[in-house]
Parts: sequence; C-alpha cells; structure tokens
Amino acid sequence: MSVYLAKEIWNEVKSHLSTPDRVELAESLVTIMIDHDITVADIGEEFKSDADIQSALTQYADDSSDCWDSDDGGWDSDADDEEEY
Repeated sequence: MSVYLAKEIWNEVKSHLSTPDRVELAESLVTIMIDHDITVADIGEEFKSDADIQSALTQYADDSSDCWDSDDGGWDSDADDEEEY
C-alpha cells in the first residue's frame, strides 16, 4: 500500500461518513499505513491538510517526536531534512 493510494481512497470515502465514523476510520487508516511500513513522517506530510488524519497521527507523535511540531500541532516536513550529528 502506498501513502498516495491511501490518500486517494480517503478523499473519496470521507465525505460519505459522519464525523464520528470519519474519526474512527482515520485512526484505522493511520494504523494500517503504519502496519504497511509507511513512515509517520510520510503520512504527516501527505495528509498535512487533513485534520482527521492529523488528529489520528497524534498517538504516534511520541514515537516520531522529531517530526511533530508542538507549536502548531502539525507535522514539520523540514524535520526529515535535518541531519543529526
């Protein structure tokens, strides 16, 4: 599964769901993507404008704290570009 395919499916499905169902599906989709070795950073970057997916990703923020921008509650795409010394 690719993050791009997941985003296409998500964009088609989410408008047909009520808010509680959308939240639950977002959590499930994030879990499935993580299980298929899609990185949290890649998910955060691809879905950066989607509040439901961003909210679902917060449970993974502790595992990927280098990509989580706590100031604005979103994913910092520049964090992937920084090198550690």
